[in-house]
Amino acid sequence: MADGVVSCLRVIDVRLGCAWDGGEVMTRRWFSRNPSYWLTGVFLAIVFAAAACSGTVSDNSTEPVSEASAGTSPQPAATLLPPQIAASASPTTVATAEPEPTSTAAPTGAPPLPTAAPVKTGDAPELEDTGNWINSEPFTLAEQRERGDVVLIDFWTYTCVNCIRTLPFLREWHSKYADRGLVILGVHTPEFEFEKILENVQDAVAEFDLEYAVVQDNDFGTWNAFSNRFWPAKYLIDVQGDIRYEHFGEGGYDETESQIRELLVEAGHDISGIPAGTDPGPQVDSSVDRSSAVTSPTRELYAGYKRNIGALRSQNTPPYVHHVEYFEEFDVDTQYSDPGEHDNHFMYLEGLWRNEAENLLHARETSEYDDYIAVKFYGASVNAVMAPIKGTPLRVKVTVDGGPVGLDQAGADIVHDPDGSSFVEVDSSRMYFIISQERFSSGELQLSSNSPEFALFAFTFGAYEGGEPDVSSNGSADDGS
Repeated sequence: MADGVVSCLRVIDVRLGCAWDGGEVMTRRWFSRNPSYWLTGVFLAIVFAAAACSGTVSDNSTEPVSEASAGTSPQPAATLLPPQIAASASPTTVATAEPEPTSTAAPTGAPPLPTAAPVKTGDAPELEDTGNWINSEPFTLAEQRERGDVVLIDFWTYTCVNCIRTLPFLREWHSKYADRGLVILGVHTPEFEFEKILENVQDAVAEFDLEYAVVQDNDFGTWNAFSNRFWPAKYLIDVQGDIRYEHFGEGGYDETESQIRELLVEAGHDISGIPAGTDPGPQVDSSVDRSSAVTSPTRELYAGYKRNIGALRSQNTPPYVHHVEYFEEFDVDTQYSDPGEHDNHFMYLEGLWRNEAENLLHARETSEYDDYIAVKFYGASVNAVMAPIKGTPLRVKVTVDGGPVGLDQAGADIVHDPDGSSFVEVDSSRMYFIISQERFSSGELQLSSNSPEFALFAFTFGAYEGGEPDVSSNGSADDGS
């Protein structure tokens, strides 16, 4: 069966001028481990082949791409889905307004080109359907325009690693230009339900030491008014109310600051004596190989069925959980068995877990850390969005390659017991820094808990030299002085 599928798809891919070596490997492994689920194997094989034609199996794209122009990958036929998956993949499963995060473009290493003067890209809409305000009394963009202020809108959400990595630069710009006519407004548009809770956002604003205005956009009113689709996304608005600059994803910090300075001067504000920042941001590790899906940086992995079903319905994204039984029923406790051998870009489960819309929930209390979620990752850093579902703090045991996380690869949230075991104390709903190592490499990661209140929402990965960038106040961006 595997040979037949591979041969047919190789003919298709050769005719299309594609190279899908990684897809062939994944297809053969699927059939060897899941011979009875041949329909799913055929479906995933086509998905892997389609991903090869579009350049990558990862959804951590280097450029924001709209769904309408996502490439030429063929749409998998609905008849190739196993019946239990096809029946659940109705158009109502995934909200049509669900935003998609984008990651930074990989730095090229070439000297930056001169920054062009800001040009008008459209009229800025007014803030719509906003909720609670943090660090500021409510205001409108029209009021800021009347004051002669330049406004930088930053769409973010507090568990998005791509957003978090931009915060040192936003803090720096606020510090340098807030009294010179720049108003930064963080529009917090949530990805997960718990991110709608005011106290959670307030805690994040305090944790990240943000002093500029933040407003909740729980109903996506302002998000939709700007026709935005990405986290993070920045819109720079001049004193005439025109959008003069846009940036999606990480990076471009020197260019963004240059645009800010241009508009401040244009508006008559004095920024003499304030040097422009010179920090280009973190650099991608030189050893990263994006030519093969098998060893490329691991894509963002979502644990909830909403995103997994959305992936199944997409043109070029395989699901994130590598178990067919995950898709048989939703919101149910299921016993999973880890197949033992893992591929990049997927989650594997062992033990009793409940698949919920946004997360996986450990479905029983155990005396030991027997049940786990496993990921074979390629990256320099690993982060996980986790929560104690009822608010009671719990511990999550973390291992890499079967042993404790080493001191030289431990993320900021890793703690070690006297016996050397490595854990994360999960005491709130947020993103936790798990792995941060100097160089890009691969590893087998396991997260396990003995608590029935442990919920995992997502994994994110990084490929920067030196591991996960320091986003604390002490690690703020270079101010150019």
